[in-house]
Amino acid sequence: MPKYFLGIDQGTTGTTVLLINEKWDVVSRGYCKHKQIYPQPGWVEHDAEEILGACLSAVRQAVDGCPDCSKQDIVSVGIDNQGETCTVWNAKTGKPIHNALVWQDRRTADLCDQLRETHGEYIRKTTGLYADAYYSASKFTWILDTVEGARDMAARGELCAGTLDSFLIYRLTNRKSWITDASTAGRTMLMNIRTGQWDEEMLDLFRIPKRILPPIHDCSQVYGVTDPAVFLGMQIPICASLADTHAALIAQGCLDVGDIKATYGTGCFINMITGKDCVLPGNGLTVSLPFQINGKRTYAFDGSVYIAGAAVDWLKDGLGLIASASDTQRLAESVSGTNSMYFVPAFNGLAAPWWDQYARGTIVGITASVTKAHLVRATLESIAFQVYDNMEAMRKCAGTAPGMLRAGGGPVDNAFLMQFQADILGSPVQIPVEKETSAYGAAFLAALAIGEFGSICDSRQCLKMKMCYEPQLSEDERLSKIDMWHKAVQYSRNWAR
Repeated sequence: MPKYFLGIDQGTTGTTVLLINEKWDVVSRGYCKHKQIYPQPGWVEHDAEEILGACLSAVRQAVDGCPDCSKQDIVSVGIDNQGETCTVWNAKTGKPIHNALVWQDRRTADLCDQLRETHGEYIRKTTGLYADAYYSASKFTWILDTVEGARDMAARGELCAGTLDSFLIYRLTNRKSWITDASTAGRTMLMNIRTGQWDEEMLDLFRIPKRILPPIHDCSQVYGVTDPAVFLGMQIPICASLADTHAALIAQGCLDVGDIKATYGTGCFINMITGKDCVLPGNGLTVSLPFQINGKRTYAFDGSVYIAGAAVDWLKDGLGLIASASDTQRLAESVSGTNSMYFVPAFNGLAAPWWDQYARGTIVGITASVTKAHLVRATLESIAFQVYDNMEAMRKCAGTAPGMLRAGGGPVDNAFLMQFQADILGSPVQIPVEKETSAYGAAFLAALAIGEFGSICDSRQCLKMKMCYEPQLSEDERLSKIDMWHKAVQYSRNWAR
């Protein structure tokens, strides 16, 4: 009987599902978008119930897209998730008491500013993170404080709180499994990065009862089985859970110290493996626990870019300048440069290495000769510049230049972006055959949990590379562009305070 493996990537704008065969080729896929809810400027929400429906719809597409695969042939499910996006739900019904607050949401910036002043160093040393509204902790606090009766329900043990991995597993198992994993728990700003457990002082700081949070598990183990009544008639073990950016590390074989990758999507997330010891970086970087297998933890430096592909969406949906994201390559290549115009897409502030919650989007250097094509090109270049800033911070922290960048995510199809990325980095950028690396990594970890592989290192056997972009820009031109970009960034800083 053939075996198939499901990888579910629950992302910021939609859910991607890959169906993978025993040769680790993707044989079918599904995708379903969900709404972005903007109650007011700086606030971003998702309907968790809609996300559950989108997940099931994408699974159905993937399974139906492979006639040779019967439901009984699927042996494991792995789930990766947005990371910091979180919700609170009724433990009995499984229904959320409020929309999920998305990682981009800034409504708790003031609270995080206060805590950075009073407890910033403790938070950083304990969690590896800077006190910021990006992470889940202050979002949980806001929901508990805002929804009428939520605090009393939490005290009675009637609520569950969690990131979207916890919510999906809870619902897909029909409320039988309530867990999170060390990778995702590390994105809440509530987990002790060294012990892999919830930190009591952090819970007290944010006034979050420990009883409403799920137990923290390894990233690869059997957590439970899907309920056929919920999961399209299928009963399959769910046996991998981790944040999307960390799943991509595994898919691209980044397992050794110094290995580095960037996952391009709504935002962009850069990780460099640092090894078995937790080393706190400087230069605006954070530290994460990308995966924990058999109780053994692996750490990485993290760099986060809030707005990457979301800036392209703005060109399309906000300004109507392009019909689809694929138009951007042609337009960017139709001009020789940006006419010295720079675009800083700080729609929701700037993440690493700047950590400015009050930065806002800025376009500088506009002249009458600027056209739509120049703005499109500047938008793509802004993504590459932000990745450069994070990799440069990693270089300074590690004391050595990161090597080849392994890139994944939908935007890697854009040849202009990938070539410009290599040019600005001054180092090669490698692209895999399967660009949806997060879902692929989740599927691999699930297969590992049921014994299909002997070690996480076997992920390299599955890796298939498509091409490599080599830098072509002169060093003087590269440095000049970076200098002008940094000038533009300074104009965006602290705008909304």
